[in-house]
Amino acid sequence: MQEDGGSGEGAPGGREAGTPSRKRRRTPSSDWQFPVLTAWGLRPDQQRLLVIIAVVVGVLAGGTGLVSVVGSLGEYTPQQRTSAAVIVPGSTLPRIFHGWNSPKLFAPLTDRTKDKRALTKKEVFGEKQLTVTKKLRLKLVAKQLDSDCSAALWGQSVVERVSDGGCSQAARGLYASSDGRYVGQYTLLNLKDGESAAALVESLKTDYRGGWTIPLPSSKASFPEGGYSEAGGYALGHYVGLVWLGRTDGAEPTAKDDFVSLTLALRGAEKPVYRRVVSLTGPPA
Repeated sequence: MQEDGGSGEGAPGGREAGTPSRKRRRTPSSDWQFPVLTAWGLRPDQQRLLVIIAVVVGVLAGGTGLVSVVGSLGEYTPQQRTSAAVIVPGSTLPRIFHGWNSPKLFAPLTDRTKDKRALTKKEVFGEKQLTVTKKLRLKLVAKQLDSDCSAALWGQSVVERVSDGGCSQAARGLYASSDGRYVGQYTLLNLKDGESAAALVESLKTDYRGGWTIPLPSSKASFPEGGYSEAGGYALGHYVGLVWLGRTDGAEPTAKDDFVSLTLALRGAEKPVYRRVVSLTGPPA
């Protein structure tokens, strides 16, 4: 830790005449200062210690720990830090997240008391394939339906938010593209009302860096740790749909990667929610 020099007795600077001056080499302040760590209130020496620890952890973990820590320094904000939890081992995070409010179409599903029937695996994941293009499909490789929503999510703020929202079910489906290039997961959360659903989507615009849905394990597809992925959150009445997409090699998308079409295809898992609207209102005239 560097200490500020003080004035002593005698000659200016507290030195006796004839005593050689001792100059201390100071590390430039920019050497060990990351803007995000400075915003957290960490001194340069504390930042240096944190980076050293990250290096050691990274070496012991084959480098992945360091990549995860350093990769998040530029995007993690103090507001996000206050609600963050320890990352689930083997988990990863989307690089980008966008959230959307519930369309008027889902107004009949604003209150779960009018939609009491519980979701089932067959209802949500009845389709084993989702069509992207004539040549490309998303194949369902894993599925899970939990009555405890905390089993499908991690991050203190996210888990608390869904708990406060009365989340009663979390349905997750993991998909692999037929060409082996993409991996996607769709998560459907059953909350108590539209207000809770909207609040969750809004909070995820910042909290997604400190908590997210847990990817289902599968030998056929997985999100590479530290890789690039994108996500979206959709309020659908009292439901929230979370779309998560990435390339299986973890690389950023190029002009050849149509994530828009992939997202639309993955949202095919929302069909049961549309059917529930019809069951409450009847088919359109």
